Parts: sequence; structure tokens; C-alpha cells
Amino acid sequence: MTQVNLLPPELRQRQATQRTTLFVGLLGAAALALVLVFSFTQSAQLQQAEDDLAQQQDANARVSGQITQLQEFGDLQQELATKQQLMGQVYRNEVSWSGVLLDLSRVIPSEAYLTNLTGTISSTEAVGEGTAAGIVGSLSFTGAVRGADTLAEWLNRLEQVDGWANAWASSASETGPFTRIYQFQSGVDLSGDVLTRRGRGEVQA
Repeated sequence: MTQVNLLPPELRQRQATQRTTLFVGLLGAAALALVLVFSFTQSAQLQQAEDDLAQQQDANARVSGQITQLQEFGDLQQELATKQQLMGQVYRNEVSWSGVLLDLSRVIPSEAYLTNLTGTISSTEAVGEGTAAGIVGSLSFTGAVRGADTLAEWLNRLEQVDGWANAWASSASETGPFTRIYQFQSGVDLSGDVLTRRGRGEVQA
């Protein structure tokens, strides 16, 4: 059966134009909707990125503040380490001279007396560095004894003290004929055993 369109050509053209306009409008609306969705998504991602950046900046600021606060303790620790190193150098090879005098009072014979005592530390280097057999110093004595046997006993007793070694007598002369009183000069080396624990570096100054 044959269909015949009795509408005027102008009306058919108008209807076709309306359909085309509607189709274009729908396409435009869809494109606009896609643009809006994309814009909203991008805006949300940008806002999230800005929030993350702000949180990271806050965290960095807190960490920076903590570092600034702790830097004072770091400076104090460094200052303490420097002072400990300096004090260690100052007290290296330290000798307790009061202990030396106490030992001397125990070994001096009853028939002897001293008129002079000199104690020296030969080096501030560590024990054994630059010193013969760990010798760190010496004691020198001037005094008088009754009898040569007393002088020999004195020299023997000097080496009985821990840290005292190589006792010697450089001179001995009788004060007068048959007096048996001898003026003498003697000495003894000091080894590392006479050093304090601090002087040996076993404890911090």
C-alpha cells in the first residue's frame, strides 16, 4: 500500500529542522554535563591536593619547631663532649700527690729525714707514648741518713711502693769525720701505676 505525505514541503522542512535542533541541543546538554562533571571532579581533586599540602606544611612546621627546640640540647651535648675532651687532656697522667706523700711517709727509715722533695711528670701524653717503659715522671730527694746501711735500706724501700721503680742515689757524703751522718741526693722513677683512674683515662673527667 502506497503512503502519500500530504503535508506541505515547508512544514516537513520545519519538522526536520526542529528534530535537528533538538538533537544538537541534547548533544550540547550532554557535553555540558560532561564538562560540569569533569570540572567538579578536578575541583574536588584540587581541593584534596590543597588540603594535603596544608596538612604537610603543618606537619613540616611542627617538625621544624621540634628540631629548633632540640637543637639547644644538641649544642649542649656538643659543648659537653668538647669540655670532656679538654678535661681528659688536662687530667691525663694525673698523679695523686697526697698518695705519694703517704707512701713516702711509710717507707722512709726512722733514721733518715728529707730536706727537699721534688716531683715531676715528664709528659702529658698517654702512658707508654713517648716514655720509656711507661715511665711518666720521677721523684727527687735530698736528705740525711745515719749510716750507709740506712741509705741502702732507703733505696730498697723506695722500690717496694707500687709505681715506684729504678731507685738511685746520685751522691752521698759524710757531714764530718766519723759522724756516720750522710747527706744524700736520690730519686726514683714513677710508672703508670701511680696515676689516678682519671689520669689513665679510665673515667671521664
